Amino acid sequence: MAAAIKNIYDSVEIYLHEKNKFTDVLEILEKKTNVSRLHIVVILGSFVGLFLMCGTGCGANFVANLIGFLYPAYKSVLAIESLDKDVDTMWLTYWVVYSVFTQMEFFTDIFLWWIPFYYFLKVVFLVYCMLPGQYNGSIMIYKYIIRPFLQKYKSKIDQVVDNVSDKVTDVLEDVQDAAVDHITNGIANGITKTDSDC
Repeated sequence: MAAAIKNIYDSVEIYLHEKNKFTDVLEILEKKTNVSRLHIVVILGSFVGLFLMCGTGCGANFVANLIGFLYPAYKSVLAIESLDKDVDTMWLTYWVVYSVFTQMEFFTDIFLWWIPFYYFLKVVFLVYCMLPGQYNGSIMIYKYIIRPFLQKYKSKIDQVVDNVSDKVTDVLEDVQDAAVDHITNGIANGITKTDSDC
C-alpha cells in the first residue's frame, strides 16, 4: 500500500512540474507564497472538498459535474490527437462508465440527496475513474460490471436497438415523403395561381 501511495505521489509531482498553463499559475503562486505547488493544490483541493461536503443543491452539483467532465474532456481531446491506443481506450472506457453513472444518477436522484456528503463522494468516485495506470477505476468497473452485463444481454439490446432504428427510419421516411408532397403541392399551387393571374 505504501508503494502505491508513493507511486501516486510521484505521479502527481511529475504532473505538477509539467509545462502547461495550470502549472505556470502554480509556479507563480509558489514563488509569491513560498509554499510548494503540491501544498497549494492540496489546500485548493481541501477547499473544494469542504464546499462539496457542506454545499447543497445546484452549486455542489455543478462543481461535481464540472470536475467529472472538464478534465476528462480535455484529456479525451489530447487522446484523439495522440497515436497511443491505450490512452484512447482509457478515456473511451471512462466515458462509458460516466454515461452509465449519469443515467443511474438521473433515475435515483430523489434518493441521492439524502446521502450525506453525496457530491463529495461523487467526485471521489469520478476521480477514481480517472486515475492513470493500473488503479484506473473506470477500467475496473467496465471489466467487472458493465462488460459482463452487456455480454449477458447483448442479443436483447441489439434487438431493441434494431427495432428502434427501424421505427426511426420509418418515421423519417414518412416525414420526408410528407415534406416532398407539401413542397410539390406548394409549387403546383403557385404555378396554377400564376397561370390564372395571366
